[in-house]
Amino acid sequence: MAMMKIKKDDMVKVIAGKDKGKEGKVIAVDHKKNTVIVEGVNMITKHTKPSAQNQNGGIVNQEGPIHASNVMYVHKGKATRVGFDFKDGKKVRVAKSTGDVID
Repeated sequence: MAMMKIKKDDMVKVIAGKDKGKEGKVIAVDHKKNTVIVEGVNMITKHTKPSAQNQNGGIVNQEGPIHASNVMYVHKGKATRVGFDFKDGKKVRVAKSTGDVID
């Protein structure tokens, strides 16, 4: 399992694929497959059967997963690479463009 530089609730920009240039918030992260699901990006059409939650069934649009290498973290309105550094004995994420601590 690789260390992911993108976390849930991060703002990211898509840098490759059909949705290149779009920005959105990360909804979910899959560490095993190294993918992320971004709000409003890579929309797919899913046909669902009627169930307890969805009485009618039908066609549902939802976000599909994107490989983590195809998104970049957005810091102060610009896409930037993410690195790691040790501050006060803790490992923290750092924006490479500015050197600011992300979290």
